[in-house]
Order: sequence, then structure tokens, then C-alpha cells
Amino acid sequence: MNGRITNGQSTWPLAAYRLATTALSPFLGMLLAYRARHGKEEPARRGERRGVPGRERPPGPLAWLHGASVGETVSLLPVVERLTRQGFTVLVTSGTVTSARLLAARLPGRALHQYIPLDVPAYMDRFLDYWRPDLVLIAESEIWPNALTGIRERGVPVLLLNARMSERSFRRWQRLPATAGAMLRHFDLCLAQSAADGERLERLGAPRVVVAGNIKYDVPAPPANPATVATLSAIVGERPVWIAGSTHPGEDELILEAHRLLTPAYPALLTIIAPRHPERGADIAALAAARNLPAGLRSAGVLPERHFAVHVADTIGELGLFYRLAPVAFIGGSLVPHGGQNPIEPAKLGTAILHGPHVRNFADVYAALDQAGGAWPVDSAETLAGAVYALLSQPAQARAMTRAAAATVNALGGAVETTMQAIDPYILHMHLTAR
Repeated sequence: MNGRITNGQSTWPLAAYRLATTALSPFLGMLLAYRARHGKEEPARRGERRGVPGRERPPGPLAWLHGASVGETVSLLPVVERLTRQGFTVLVTSGTVTSARLLAARLPGRALHQYIPLDVPAYMDRFLDYWRPDLVLIAESEIWPNALTGIRERGVPVLLLNARMSERSFRRWQRLPATAGAMLRHFDLCLAQSAADGERLERLGAPRVVVAGNIKYDVPAPPANPATVATLSAIVGERPVWIAGSTHPGEDELILEAHRLLTPAYPALLTIIAPRHPERGADIAALAAARNLPAGLRSAGVLPERHFAVHVADTIGELGLFYRLAPVAFIGGSLVPHGGQNPIEPAKLGTAILHGPHVRNFADVYAALDQAGGAWPVDSAETLAGAVYALLSQPAQARAMTRAAAATVNALGGAVETTMQAIDPYILHMHLTAR
């Protein structure tokens, strides 16, 4: 499909989208400059957002894998590893600075990162003509019309990996069913996270759907330097410690209030706050200072020494370190209506998990963890403080929770194997047709 109106109303929104993105392209340089000033783009790599390559394309077959941000790209790492072991170069794209920095540390050899171009026809054509992918795997729900059109025009197989379609998104797409079908028919195969996701994709017009499970369960626990873990563990010593990971605006105040409520029982308490967006670190430190809570910033090289009540872990790629330090973790994005962050990594690292009520992005895994006793829900600073107190004062209960959480996520694994079996015919095609 090329975006032209070919079947009555079936593609007119896509044609309008293509015209609009083309018309807006002269102004997008200003948008990128604005985003760079606010830390949303890397100034030296802005060209990649216009399809200008920032690296040389290696020779041989190349698979292009795309995930929107940290969660999606991390979930792709087991697939990236499998493809590179088979001799392919893997190009991983994402759209955020945070994901780019994390991937720089975690991508295996033969894999490289570029920023995804903005979905403008000329930018996508430039990107595709340079990188010449032999297979495209797109994670979850990143469906960009001009990108899909360019991929299809070049005859490259494209798969939707770890696909999800929430009930809310499904209802929105149902308002334009012909457009949804036209978009989904670009995919040779949709590998759905669940039967419910698969059914919604089929009802919207996806021609071939396989329920493969959620590959996020198979992502290895985030790494940490053993020497750094040992150093920080020695500094923390016998202090009671807990972590609030991947927090969002509006949650930090509640976490600091929970700390205040806990201090009569635990005067030496250390609260670690790891914001989802590290650039908020200074703001969180200021919130702590306003409450007479001394706070240190990890990004400034400050260590969690005894005179600090709060340690702000405002760095990228170190959650694995801090989850190893703390026996109790609150997972953010869940006390505010964001949808929750991924609890699988702390579950694999032996941390007792607490979460708020807003977990729609990971509803299935939180439901499984709650049912197994591997996680507890909270809904306020008071209930959060009560749960942290219970787990810090009853280590046996915390250990039982961590065992239940680990068993739950391990039992739900296996999606990578199913996914790779489904991809095998396309990998064989890459071997046979690689340029």
C-alpha cells in the first residue's frame, strides 16, 4: 500500500496522514532543536531522526528491530542475542535518549543502535535505502504508517513482535476499522502477548496472528558490577533500606511522606528513589530538602552515606544495582494514572514488590504476582509506609514474597522460544536472499 486512496474510505486517513507529515517536514528541524534543548534529543545525533545514518552499515544480512523506549527495547534483547549468534547484524532503533544510553551498555556484539526517524516519507525512505534491512521486527504497538508503507514497498518481511492491543486502543481503532485493517495487513505475522491481544488484532484485520506470550518474562535480570554492589552494600551497612523504582511526577511526594511516617520506627532508614526519567533527579532532591530530608544525587557521584536519608538514583542502566541493595521495592507509575512500570526485573532479583492501583500496562503480570502473593497493592503514602514497615520488620515474609514473585515470572516465561520458532522461516529467508 502506498497511502493513496485505493478503496473508497479504506485508506483516506492514511493518505491524509502521509500528506500532512510531508507538509510538516520543513518545520520539524525546529521541533528537534526544541526537544534537544530540553534533553529529549541528543544534539549530535539529530540527523538520525531525519534518516541520516550515524553509523556505517556492516556488510551482509541485517535485521532491523524497533522498540519505542526502554521497556520495549529491553524486551527485545533476548531476540537480538539470538539473531546475532546466527551471524546477522542487528540494527536496533528507539525514540528516547534514555533507551539509547541503556542500549549502548547492553547490546551484544554485531548489534548497533540508531534513533528511529520521524515518520516522514522522505526520512523513512532515506533510512530504508541506506540500511536495506532484510527483516523487520517491530515491538508491541509501534505502528507508523509511512514506515510500514516504505517497508512494504521494498518487499521486506515485517513482523509485529510481542504485540499488544489493549481494550481501550481496540475501541479507538474500531472507529476507523478499514484504516486499522489496512495498517495491520502490512504485517506478515503478528505475535501476540495474549489470547485477548490476538483476538483484538484479528478482529481489526490482522491477517495472521500467533499467540506467543510476553517476551518480557524472558528478559534476563539487569546486570550490575559486583564490585559496585559490594561497595554500596558496605556503605549502607545495617541500615534498613527500600527503593522506589521508575517513579513518575506526583509519586515522589508520596514516597517522601512514607519515609517520614517510617522514621519513628526506623530512624536510620535509607529511601532510594530512582525516577523513570533521570533528569528529574534535582527536582526530587529539592522535594526532599523541603521536607528536611538530606538527599544525595547519584549523578553527582554522591554515595548513600549515613547522613543522607534519601539517595536519588538519577542515572541510566543502574536499576539492577539498586534492586540488589534493597529488599523491598515500590514500582512506580502506579500511584498516578500512568499505567505502571515493569515489575519483572525486581522479581528476578529477589525484591519484595509493592505497587499502586494504576497498572494497566502490565495488568496480567501484576494480577499473577498479586494472586501468588509475590506483590502487594498500596494506594496511598500511609498504606505504602505500612507495607514497607511490615516487610522490613518481618524478613521471613519478605523472603516468601520474593520466592513467590520469582516462581511466578519463571512460570510465565518461554515466549522467546515460541517467538524464535515463529520467526525461523523468515530467518531462513534472510539467509537465502541476503544481499
